[in-house]
Amino acid sequence: MVAHKKVKSPTRIQGLFLVFFLFVLATGWAQNEALFEQGKAQYKADKFQEALNNWMKIEAAGEHSAELYYNIANAHYKLNSIGPSIYYYEKALQLAPGDADILNNLAFAQNATVDAIEPLPQTLFVKWDNTLSSWLTFEGWAEVSVIAAILFAVFFLLYYFSLVTIRKRLLFVAAIASLFVLFTAVTMSFRTYDRFLSDQPAIIFAESTEVRTEPRMNSETAFVLHEGTKVQVLASEDNWLRIQIANGKDGWLPETDLKQL
Repeated sequence: MVAHKKVKSPTRIQGLFLVFFLFVLATGWAQNEALFEQGKAQYKADKFQEALNNWMKIEAAGEHSAELYYNIANAHYKLNSIGPSIYYYEKALQLAPGDADILNNLAFAQNATVDAIEPLPQTLFVKWDNTLSSWLTFEGWAEVSVIAAILFAVFFLLYYFSLVTIRKRLLFVAAIASLFVLFTAVTMSFRTYDRFLSDQPAIIFAESTEVRTEPRMNSETAFVLHEGTKVQVLASEDNWLRIQIANGKDGWLPETDLKQL
């Protein structure tokens, strides 16, 4: 007679994997926390390169946070690496929009750049559109659209079945207002989504780079950019990127001369 072997149930195996995964996760988090605190101590002791090395290890391990990027940017700034400092301030700002400390230090870093580019003048409509777009993400505007659609339906039904004149007028106004909000929210949802897709910012990392009229080295130089300047990437071809600066000028440069956010 052959004895039956006891087979581990899938539930138990899954439980062991879960425990192992949590152990690895906790160990990694503890190591990153230790590196981060060590970096802070080194930064306070003016050992900026050592602090930066520790924080970069955390980023390489897959950690992403506004605080980490902010500290990496500060270390780069102290080491006079203007391009990387602006890059990481911008990365921090993506995760913590409107943070006063990040904005303040970013402004200091930008003042250290060589290029002084005057942005194109904005019309009143563009300024209003930019302000409205900054209120919510495209997902937020989509949520407002759904809420406004529900409110419009409720107000319209109440208006339709109401028998009191004053109440009908109030409900009619409320329905029209909800319809206006719905139209605005849908429009802004599409506009912010299009802007999100087309927004491809990058920071110049080369000390100096010649922006050319065509994607090849022997083409004419259109203008010159320096480390730390923020650009928008419009297109790519082979190892070249077509970029545009704030004043509307555009051209091609090697992709190794910048780093996309």
